[in-house]
Amino acid sequence: MLDDRKKTILQAIVEEYINTAEPVSSSILVKNYNIEYSSATIRNEMAELEKQGFIEKTHTSSGRIPSEKGYRYYVDELLQDNELSIEEIEYIQKQLETKVNEIEDLTKITTNTLSEITHYTTVAIGPTPTTQYIEGIKFVSLGSKMLMAIIMTDTGLVKETIIKFEEDITEKQIDTLNIFFNNKLKGEPLETIDRPLEEYIITEMKDSINVIKPIIEQLKKVIHQEKQLYLEGTNKSFDLPEFKSLQIAKNFINVLDTKEAVTQILNTGLAEDINVYIGDENEQQELKDFSVVTFKHKVGNKDLGTIGIIGPKRMDYSKVISVMKYISKKLNEK
Repeated sequence: MLDDRKKTILQAIVEEYINTAEPVSSSILVKNYNIEYSSATIRNEMAELEKQGFIEKTHTSSGRIPSEKGYRYYVDELLQDNELSIEEIEYIQKQLETKVNEIEDLTKITTNTLSEITHYTTVAIGPTPTTQYIEGIKFVSLGSKMLMAIIMTDTGLVKETIIKFEEDITEKQIDTLNIFFNNKLKGEPLETIDRPLEEYIITEMKDSINVIKPIIEQLKKVIHQEKQLYLEGTNKSFDLPEFKSLQIAKNFINVLDTKEAVTQILNTGLAEDINVYIGDENEQQELKDFSVVTFKHKVGNKDLGTIGIIGPKRMDYSKVISVMKYISKKLNEK
């Protein structure tokens, strides 16, 4: 679509604007970049890039800024990996080597690390029931009419819930429940608990109908309860020039205040790739002034959820994507 000269100039415009947040002129490109063209040639090429919709004028300056089309072309065709500094690499390694007892702790550490390195707001959500498998279920007596159910998954997730009954539960019944539920559910997807297990469980345990029903209902609730969301670095975004606009700041706050909105952001995209959504590519109206970059949070082959960055369209895509790739690589080594 673009010849090499236009690609060189567009890349320089995008990177200069990312660095300075100031409209870019031909003289700035001549001064700051080793572009082997005259100022007049650069002006002509900039005029062509503007005609084609890759850059646009602002109302306050004679310089140009990238359009959404320009950012998209930059991300898809011109982006180069950002070389992380030794300090950044050491910081990431140190954070990810922190011992954790639960997988939620690793997600929180990863979210915080990504925000600290990129200086953008980072959000994360845990895996869905369809991507987790049951390692085991354990029932523990908390009294004559109360049990604790502990569900463990292959991702290291542990869910606990209390179940109350109208009649006494014997130790023999608890032993039977432990054997029966593990035989039926071990190795099955977590979402299995949302299926009508009562049909065959009650058939096989006719004498314990009043025990089984509340267990099934409570397990459904705990599996499908609202996911834990993690949010880091909100204050960092308000230091950016874009947030001098009250409307942009308001939209940003509205998105982060709505759990459903954040969940929708993170549930969008392909399973394996780093995904980049720029401006109008975001489905939510409040995100039209922002870019969102997401990636799958994994340890080995275990899906631990999705982590994303929300920032201005003038986001440092090279930095963000390079950090995500490095963090993803380190997590897969665990």
